[in-house]
Amino acid sequence: MPFSDKDTTPTPSLPRGAKYRGAVVEDLQLPPAFCLPHDAPISLALEAAYEREFDQLPVLNDRRKPIGYLYIPDLKSKSEKGEAGLEDPLSRHVTHFPLSSKTHPYTIISPMTPLEDLEDFFAARNVDFALVTDDERRWVLAVATKTDLETFVKRRG
Repeated sequence: MPFSDKDTTPTPSLPRGAKYRGAVVEDLQLPPAFCLPHDAPISLALEAAYEREFDQLPVLNDRRKPIGYLYIPDLKSKSEKGEAGLEDPLSRHVTHFPLSSKTHPYTIISPMTPLEDLEDFFAARNVDFALVTDDERRWVLAVATKTDLETFVKRRG
């Protein structure tokens, strides 16, 4: 089998973050987050996710603070199997965020967070998305995904 130059020529590794060229989360141009209160019915979550083509929806407590998220494909599957009623409150099906602690410190991802830091967050936490908040964590502004990063790099070339 013949070898190509790709097979024999080592590719130089890029410095950390070089593929992002100084870009920050704001440069991803993410759509605004759509958040739901923990007592909203599942039917509202499924409808909102379908209309907006979202896979994850942040869930807020009574003080409008994020407490967790819904992974819509799982929620849809539970609903279809009869494991979740359309009028069930979201609180019965939410995946809660771990409370901030030394073993699970809260990481703020804001519009000004460098994309290499977002990539590190995904890798360190082994997650596929992050909530983008203001610096004081008062408001959920958007949801960033690994796919958003990949698309950004491809678009920039």
